[in-house]
Amino acid sequence: MSSRKFSKDLVDGPNQAASRSMLRGVGFTSEDFSKSFVGIASTGAKVTPCNMHINKLAEVVENSVNVSGGKGVLFNTITVSDGISMGTQGMKYSLVSREVIADSIETVVGCLGYDGLITIGGCDKNMPGCLIGMARLNRPSIFIYGGSIKPSNEKTDYVTVSEKVGEFSKGDIDEKELIHYEKISVEGPGSCGGMYTANTMASAIEALGMSLPGSSSQDAISKSKNEDCVTAGKAIMNLLEKDLKPSDIMTMEAFQNAITVVIALGGSTNAVLHLLAMAHAIGVELHLDDFTKIGKVTPVLADLKPFGSHFMSELNANGGIQPLMKSLLDKGMLHGDCLTVTGNSLEENLKDIEPYKDEKIIKSLDNPIKSDSHLRVLYGNLAKDGAVAKITGKEGLSFEGKAKVFNSEEEGVAAILAKKINPGDVVVIRYEGPKGGPGMREMLKPTSAIMGLGLGDKVAFITDGRFSGGTHGFVVGHISPEAADGGLIALIKDGDTILIDAENDELILKVDQDEIDLRKKNWKNPTNPPKKGVLAKYAASVKSASLGAITD
Repeated sequence: MSSRKFSKDLVDGPNQAASRSMLRGVGFTSEDFSKSFVGIASTGAKVTPCNMHINKLAEVVENSVNVSGGKGVLFNTITVSDGISMGTQGMKYSLVSREVIADSIETVVGCLGYDGLITIGGCDKNMPGCLIGMARLNRPSIFIYGGSIKPSNEKTDYVTVSEKVGEFSKGDIDEKELIHYEKISVEGPGSCGGMYTANTMASAIEALGMSLPGSSSQDAISKSKNEDCVTAGKAIMNLLEKDLKPSDIMTMEAFQNAITVVIALGGSTNAVLHLLAMAHAIGVELHLDDFTKIGKVTPVLADLKPFGSHFMSELNANGGIQPLMKSLLDKGMLHGDCLTVTGNSLEENLKDIEPYKDEKIIKSLDNPIKSDSHLRVLYGNLAKDGAVAKITGKEGLSFEGKAKVFNSEEEGVAAILAKKINPGDVVVIRYEGPKGGPGMREMLKPTSAIMGLGLGDKVAFITDGRFSGGTHGFVVGHISPEAADGGLIALIKDGDTILIDAENDELILKVDQDEIDLRKKNWKNPTNPPKKGVLAKYAASVKSASLGAITD
């Protein structure tokens, strides 16, 4: 089978002389026209530490494709930074960027006839964005993770700084100490160093089979990450020869593997949103309830931040996630016959993997941190279409308290930092859903402030927005239907009793139905959605968070 399915239409024959002329202008030779074209999509940009080094990695990939017999073609897509925009109006563009990235990759590859595709991502939205684009195109493809940042010498990171803001507000530290943590906690290239969303998604993509074995835990600046890029260039030529496409790899069983690994690692709630969207793009019928089914039989094994003690770089030094996957496979918890971008099955990739030397970071299946999933899908009158909770058990498994209601993140943060939240409160931040935001902002700023004030085990937090992978505490997000769609979260009033029950997976507003009906009759949507631009387009097309906030 030809490995030039698409490029031949672009450059073969006398009628395509003008196309070849343009390509000669960017450095193509006559010999290149007979090679498979491989698009290399880089998310490199100096807008964020997560991606500042990725263009250099892309050049390594390009060279590897070229020496392996293909013709690599570099192009860029965008990236934004959650960490920089967190808590501002700019954060509304974060989840939107996932769709822009997917659209841009599809557009370039579809237009220019690339036979294969390698994407390189380094932050939590550009990674699923890359995978969605690859899934839509369904051409031989490999994802490369840009790698994780190392923690500071004081074992701090970006999330540390966020929580120090709460400590400053409480008076536990002064401004000089706050600035100290600000200066030392992010010291160079790489994605946030805990099991936050970037490392969660990198691990999920490796478990899915769409990145090379061992690649999800590597440090951003390391010999192994450079080698990963070299190997990817060689591996894409093997995939082209075999015509092995994302649809052959991204099966239902592969998504089940990814969910199992995410749970075992104590991963981010964002994984639910992104895996649903990735599955939709490839045509796999993945649902919220699949997370519940897998979660009942999958323990949390990783002592990793935010609710644990260790960083991804420490796990990498201890073997990465492959020994974890091998132990899960040996217990029959992973589908070993799933194909991967190596051209081999997951079981074949893992056959020679040795176990961890100790249980310092990854516990054994006989000694879990939590016997079932920390990711809970809750239902009830407050979440008829579902909500996603991150419940580790540290703060208990159920919470009943009185609502403190805010119609925006800014209102909520101001109240928290002004010490207007008391033990027993349930903080409600609404109109932050995919449509209502629009953009479904992450609530790291308010949840970090709560932790910094020492209220993490004393209050709960619910929202139709979402959470950073760095969030921990008693938190529930992705509430669907969202407030802007008239979901019950829009009708909560201060003082209402709310029950969060992670044992029975329930989210209940304890208000009489007659009162709810009256409130609904009098409800008017207070949001003022944008009338033009990317946010307007997004609000008009985005679906519920329960479906992955997809736009097609």
